[in-house]
Amino acid sequence: MTLQKLLPDEIEALAQRVVDENKAAGRKIVVAESCTGGLVSAALTEIPGSSSIFDRGFVTYSNEAKMEALGVPLDIIETFGAVSIACAWAMAKGALAASNADVAVAISGVAGPGGGTALKPVGTVVFARVVRGHEGAPEGELKKFEPTSRADIRSEATICALELLLP
Repeated sequence: MTLQKLLPDEIEALAQRVVDENKAAGRKIVVAESCTGGLVSAALTEIPGSSSIFDRGFVTYSNEAKMEALGVPLDIIETFGAVSIACAWAMAKGALAASNADVAVAISGVAGPGGGTALKPVGTVVFARVVRGHEGAPEGELKKFEPTSRADIRSEATICALELLLP
């Protein structure tokens, strides 16, 4: 079996834009992923020449991984939860600190079908972006995607993360 295409056209086209525009801007990027499980990194590395802008990716699915690999403080996870802008911002800051990148994007969410709560239902995904030299105020966003399927939520989250990586 020969696989011609790994990802949908929309994601591949957006990943191509991320690579092209960051290359033109002279920026390197890093991603910290939880609910997307490496899909953002996979999308970027599908693009020939992505090594010129993609420094590394962290898949920190468990809370322990978030703390160990990215330095997310336990009190943030205990107080706000892993699916919070505070946690995503800490993930992005940790990824930036552990890399040679200029910009970091982090993603954490509830892809379902289980795991949702009244406050954070399935489809809740948080994003954060940190730019080196501008680490002051948190830049984050909470989105609630329609819980159609786990794959749809992860795909939509991947698109949002890629958009945040555009200069």
